[in-house]
Amino acid sequence: MKKESKVKSDGTKKVVQTDAPAVSTKPAAIKVKTPEERKVAHIQGIIKTAVAAFLGMIAGLGAFLQFGAGTETKWYAVLVIVGVLAYYAQRFIYPAININTKEFGPKDWFYVEFIVIDFCLVTWVLLLN
Repeated sequence: MKKESKVKSDGTKKVVQTDAPAVSTKPAAIKVKTPEERKVAHIQGIIKTAVAAFLGMIAGLGAFLQFGAGTETKWYAVLVIVGVLAYYAQRFIYPAININTKEFGPKDWFYVEFIVIDFCLVTWVLLLN
C-alpha cells in the first residue's frame, strides 16, 4: 500500500492509501554489448540484408519472366505474393545460416520484407527498360 497526502481546499492534509505500485525513479538498466557481440550483430545484420536483397532480385526476375510488364495482372497482388513467399523462405534460410529468427521482432521482419519488396520492384523496373 502506498500512502499519499493530499491538501484539501481548507488547508488541512488528508492521507489516502492507494493500491497503486510505487513508481521507480531509477532508469532501466541498459545491457552494454562487448566489442565481439557488436561485431557479430553487425555481420548478422549485413547477412540479413544481403539475403533479403538477393531474394528480392530473384523475385523481380521471376515477376518479369512470368508477368512481363504486368498489364494483365494487378501488380500489387504480385507484391503481396512475393512478400508472403519471401517471409516463409527466410524462415527456412536464416536458421540454415545460423541466424536466430526467434530473436526477430516485428520491426526486423518489416525491415527484411521491405528490402525484398524494394529490390523486387527495382529489378522488375530495370528489366522493363
